[in-house]
Amino acid sequence: MYAVTLDSFGAPEVMKWARVDDPPAPGPGEVAIDVVAAGVNRADVMQRYGLYPPPPGASEILGLEVSGFVAEVGAGVADWRPGDAVCALLAGGGYAERVNVPATQVLPVPEGVGMTAAAALPEAAATVWSNLVMTAGLRSGHALLIHGGGSGIGTHAIQVGRALGARVAVTAGSQFKLERARELGANTLVNYREEDFADVMTTEYSGANVILDIMGGSYLNKNVEALADDGHLTIIGLQGGATAELNLAALLGKRGSIHVTNLRRRPQRGPGSKAEIITELRERLWPLISDGTVVPVVSAQVPITDVAEAHPLLDSPETVGKVVLTVREP
Repeated sequence: MYAVTLDSFGAPEVMKWARVDDPPAPGPGEVAIDVVAAGVNRADVMQRYGLYPPPPGASEILGLEVSGFVAEVGAGVADWRPGDAVCALLAGGGYAERVNVPATQVLPVPEGVGMTAAAALPEAAATVWSNLVMTAGLRSGHALLIHGGGSGIGTHAIQVGRALGARVAVTAGSQFKLERARELGANTLVNYREEDFADVMTTEYSGANVILDIMGGSYLNKNVEALADDGHLTIIGLQGGATAELNLAALLGKRGSIHVTNLRRRPQRGPGSKAEIITELRERLWPLISDGTVVPVVSAQVPITDVAEAHPLLDSPETVGKVVLTVREP
């Protein structure tokens, strides 16, 4: 088969669409998927630079989510059959013509969603739902602050927050991205280049009950300042650095909590596992996608042969939502 390979670590040009060995037949509990499209994620960029190696035993090929059609099923798989239209959460291997994945990480393509757009769902949906709902307990009436409101995670989180009855505030660095966030349902728009998000949250909402943060160290103490009493700060990215000095007295005074989570390295099964998250998505989120309450936001579709052009789009001021690589016609 063909897949994206890395000549070395570094700039986008190290990625090449090249022939590689076919994957083995799916093992017990696995599904083989003929890939139609693959989502592009910040983790792929980090892996391309050599900063985010795959978990032990996972494919070295980039790609954490795909859509496609079931090609084969391994022993013990009863829920899927060849030909089923699916999307899947991966530990790696998505930038390829075929990938094997545990059956417990596979989801049906939601009703009304195209095959290519479906590739934009698994990673964002699993990240947002596991952090906002399963970890932070987001519910109706909560004030939710989302950093990076124009990203794939951000655009999905806005819609989930509104669907659950939360009041949603977002940060972004341009009016273009903020206006798109408003169209998706955000109530409060904060241009982080011009405004202090902690001041906005404490003034308009008496603080945020839940904060979804992609920045890490550089935002830590401002996030604590922005929290409401008993608030939850969930950190899912370290774009602003991995270290910071935490004012524990400020956190103590608000009875606040901080969770730092990672999706890729979660176990396949058991408490806190990918299987547990996928089950929740299918039961609680997928109906909201099928009825159009939550929709995948795709900013660009790029042929996988032009993969080097896709990664820089994540940092483009014109990109709102996900970037998707197309592998074959649906």
